Amino acid sequence: MFRTLLTTAAALAVLSGPALAAKDAITLGMVLEPPTLDPTSGAAAAIDEVTYTNLFEGLTRFGPDGSILPSLAERWDVQEDGRVYDFHLHPGVKFHDGADFTADDVVFSLTRAMAEESTNAQKGLFEGIESVEAVSPQLARVTLKAPDGAFPFKMAWGDAAMVDEASAAGNSTRPVGTGPFMFGEWRQGDRLTLTRFDGYWGDKPALAQATFRFIGDPTAAFAAMMAEDVDAFPTYPAPETLEQLKADPRFKVIVGTTEGETILSMNNRNPPLDDIRVRRAIALAVDRQAIIDGAMFGYGTPIGSHFPPHHPDYVDLLDKSPHDPEQARQLLAEAGVQDLTLRLALPPTPYARRGGEIVATQLRAVGIATETTNMEWAQWLETVHKGHDYDLTIISHVEPMDVDIFARPDYYFGYADPDYVALHDRLKAAVDPAERSALLKEIQAKLAEDQPVAWLFQLAKTGVANAKIEGLWENSPTPANDLTEVRWTE
Repeated sequence: MFRTLLTTAAALAVLSGPALAAKDAITLGMVLEPPTLDPTSGAAAAIDEVTYTNLFEGLTRFGPDGSILPSLAERWDVQEDGRVYDFHLHPGVKFHDGADFTADDVVFSLTRAMAEESTNAQKGLFEGIESVEAVSPQLARVTLKAPDGAFPFKMAWGDAAMVDEASAAGNSTRPVGTGPFMFGEWRQGDRLTLTRFDGYWGDKPALAQATFRFIGDPTAAFAAMMAEDVDAFPTYPAPETLEQLKADPRFKVIVGTTEGETILSMNNRNPPLDDIRVRRAIALAVDRQAIIDGAMFGYGTPIGSHFPPHHPDYVDLLDKSPHDPEQARQLLAEAGVQDLTLRLALPPTPYARRGGEIVATQLRAVGIATETTNMEWAQWLETVHKGHDYDLTIISHVEPMDVDIFARPDYYFGYADPDYVALHDRLKAAVDPAERSALLKEIQAKLAEDQPVAWLFQLAKTGVANAKIEGLWENSPTPANDLTEVRWTE
């Protein structure tokens, strides 16, 4: 009898042990591999998808609903009507290598980002800074050239992450931040692993390890989910299989919104794309809904300017560029354009490859031929984004409130219309919410009128996850796979 009780107790202990131990590792699928792990020196959204709030933190951060929350700064005071910001830093914050985070790191990070030789992809976030000083180890003061009510918003971008001078140079391959996870291993072309940082200053995450697997092919992404080789695909690239996944009790499908304006970019520097009539003709040739249905299987919202429909200041400008092939042909004739062939460069994302085929057909219908080149991500960044060697391309711009890109003379669009730049300068200087709202609406209308690009649709966030996973973002106010609240449930 005694031996039987012991045996039974031992068996129960064996059975209950694993059941009581909460699962603390996750594998996430991603379409694109980041070219670098330094969010302060690269334009690729995939960088933030790995590093934002996980490895690196800023003074402020985006919440899952798009609100601006405290991060390394526990609070901030605003003086001189928005010209001076005092950021009060959390005490006891350490970098992953054990170095203390202080106001000196704020001075270094912002000074580095705004420097003339800076490689930061969003230098416009910092151009309004006049000076940065460390008032004390826990107080950093930022003085701006002019009042800016949007400065806390700018500091929430991944490009404004705080870095340590001693380790900054190595962040591209061995990142050292202050976040709840630290760098583990990067098998380039395959996967990247993060591990929990036990010295983290804030609430400890439930996950001890997170692995990002890079799976660009939609068929392979579906196979990986079905085989449970990945636990979640927060931005899932195979919308044609979502109905099948919805019907499988092992998974849940998470559909939300993004900041991703998906556009047919045009190189305004190249004739005849420097002619507004040609750009308008291209926009009129495009059938947005056909692209949404054919490339995204119905997931996406048509847009007529560079602004997300979920934003309160959104203006519906679809009537400025309706699908009108006949008018497109008339505009091309007025511009004296015939036998036109344009180079269409497509990055590897499924929406671009699928959408590119549909766009090419629609352009052909109005007399524009295309020479399509499928590019890998690094090649697209180097050739199109940096080298401006293209005529047309399809890409989602997923950064929040990024109307500033149209004001940059060196940006790959080559637009920077003087009237638009002046309008954007007024927006930058505006502090009053009502004034900012009015200017944002003017900006949308100006872009819809000038048609520097053809707007296609607002990218939906379609994610798939194991049904037992909680805490993944439904919406995407910024490119991120924030793991701080992610956990397994039973």
